[in-house]
Amino acid sequence: MAKSKSKPKSPFQGRWQIISMTEWDEDFMNAEVQAYIEFDADGRGQFQFCYVRGDIGYEECRRDDKPAVEFTWDGTDELDPVSGRGWAVPEGDKLNGVIAFDDEDESGFVAERAG
Repeated sequence: MAKSKSKPKSPFQGRWQIISMTEWDEDFMNAEVQAYIEFDADGRGQFQFCYVRGDIGYEECRRDDKPAVEFTWDGTDELDPVSGRGWAVPEGDKLNGVIAFDDEDESGFVAERAG
């Protein structure tokens, strides 16, 4: 019986600590928990910053000929339902991206691997 090849681990997979955002300062960004974004192996994930929590569905792609991830999300902002989209690309040992709300608000972010 032939062995099946396992899919290589995604460069995005795992938990990333958000260390800065363009729209919120560090204290507010980390108001409830240390801000993070996480990508699971199954194309799902989650994030939390400020009082915003979201569940992610993502796909890997390329942006400007670099590996990238694009995602949509649904969640809450202070218990009000919200949704949006986003993307991220690796830059050295960091992850740079944008989390956007469907109402057109958005914030850039920089993250580094947690742990």
